[in-house]
Amino acid sequence: MSTTVGTIAKRPLRSALVALLAGLLPLLAATFLTAPAAAARTETPAAAPAAALTEITNFGTNPSNLRMYVYVPNRVTTRPAVLVAVHYCTGSGPTFYSNTEYASLADRYGFIVVYPSVTRSSKCFDVSSPQALTRGGGSDPVGIKSMVDWVTRTYKADTSRVFATGTSSGAMMTNVLLGDYPDVFAGGSAFAGVPFGCFATTGGSEWNSECANGNVIHTPQQWGDLVRKAYPGYTGARPRMQLWHGTADTTLHYPNFGEEIKQWTNVRGLGQTPSATDSPQSGWTRTRYGASGDKAPVEAISLQGVTHDVLKAGMAARVITFFGLDGGGTVPQPEPGTCKVAVTANAWDTGLTASVTVTNTGTTAVGGWKLGFTLPSGQTVTSGWGATVAPASGAVTATNDTYNAAIAPGASVGFGYQASHTGNSAAPSGFTLNGTACTAG
Repeated sequence: MSTTVGTIAKRPLRSALVALLAGLLPLLAATFLTAPAAAARTETPAAAPAAALTEITNFGTNPSNLRMYVYVPNRVTTRPAVLVAVHYCTGSGPTFYSNTEYASLADRYGFIVVYPSVTRSSKCFDVSSPQALTRGGGSDPVGIKSMVDWVTRTYKADTSRVFATGTSSGAMMTNVLLGDYPDVFAGGSAFAGVPFGCFATTGGSEWNSECANGNVIHTPQQWGDLVRKAYPGYTGARPRMQLWHGTADTTLHYPNFGEEIKQWTNVRGLGQTPSATDSPQSGWTRTRYGASGDKAPVEAISLQGVTHDVLKAGMAARVITFFGLDGGGTVPQPEPGTCKVAVTANAWDTGLTASVTVTNTGTTAVGGWKLGFTLPSGQTVTSGWGATVAPASGAVTATNDTYNAAIAPGASVGFGYQASHTGNSAAPSGFTLNGTACTAG
C-alpha cells in the first residue's frame, strides 16, 4: 500500500481570531497563529518530513473520510510517544496545529503529534452515533485509531504512551476515544467537553441540547457503565483523565464538568472525594482523585468565570506534564556545547525588548534553525524581528527568517522581540537549538 504525504507550510504568526462553533459552539481562541495553506502533495515511500505538518493518505480504515495530518519534530525520542490533538467544530487539523502549542512542545520533548481533520460540512466530530460510541463500530473513532496505528508502525512508537487531547468537539471526542479504545490510549485531556455517551442521539442528529445544557445527570455507576458498554468484556487498565471546564460556559454548560468527574472516577474505581485540592493559578480550583501528584488517575481543573473558550497559552504544557511527556527521565537530554545564546533585555513598567544572539560553537554549519526557550511567567511576546516566535508565552520557539537561516561554525545570528510583562522582566531560559541544549551567556 502506498503512502502519500504532503508538506504543509510552516506556521506564520498572526493576530488572535475567535471562530464560531458551527453556529452553536464558540471556538477555541486562535491566540497567536493562523492556519497555513496546504502545498501540493508529493509521493514518498517513507515517513513524513521532519518539522513540517504533513498530510498522510492511505493510512488505513477510515469510514468517515477523515484527513490525517502529522507533525514529527527534527529530533524524536527512541520509541516516541504519540499525542492525538483533536480540533473543535468548524476547525481542522492544520488550524489546530497552528493555534495550539503542541507542536512546539513536541520539538522540545520528542513526541509525535497527530491532527485528525473532519471533512463533513459541520467540521464537528461524531460523538453522537451508535457507531461512534462502540469500539470498532465505525465513524470517526475508527479512522483516528487507524492514524495511531500508522504512526506506531512507521516510527516504532511506544504503544503504551498514546494520548488524546482536544477542546469542545475535540474534548468530546477525547472522551469517546478513551471509552472506545482503553487498550490504545493511556490518557486524555478534555477542554470544555461532556462525558462519554452524553451526546448520544437518535435519527442522525449531531447535536444534543439536553446534554449541552447540562441537563443529563447520572450516578457515577451509570456513567461508568456507558463507558464499559463501549467495549464489553474488557478487563484491562483504563486511561487516566484530565478535565478542564469554565464555570461560565454557556455552550457546553458547566454541570457537564461534574458529570465527567463522576464518570472517570468510577471508570478508574475511585470515589468522589478528592485526594488533593489546590489552586495552581488565580481563579483555578484543581481536584485530584486517587493520588495527589501530577500522575493522579483523574485530575479536574475548574476555571472561575471562564467561558467555553477555555484553552489558553501555557495550558498545553500542563497537559504534557499530566501525560508525563515533559522529561521525567524518558527523554534523553543532549549535552550543551554546540551553541551559545546571549540575551540583552531592556525593560520598563509593563514591557520589555530583548535582543538574542545565537552562536554556532560547533564544527558543522546550521542550515536552518529553531531556537526553543521558556519565557518567564507573565511575559507575552507582542512583536518580533529576525525570527518568528510562537506561541506568545510559556515554552516558545523562534524560527529563522529566510535571510538568516544559515549559521556557519563560529558565526552568530540575531533576532529580537518585544513583550509585555506583569512584573517579571527576567531573561528567558532553557535554550535549545534544533533540539540540542545551548549554553547561556
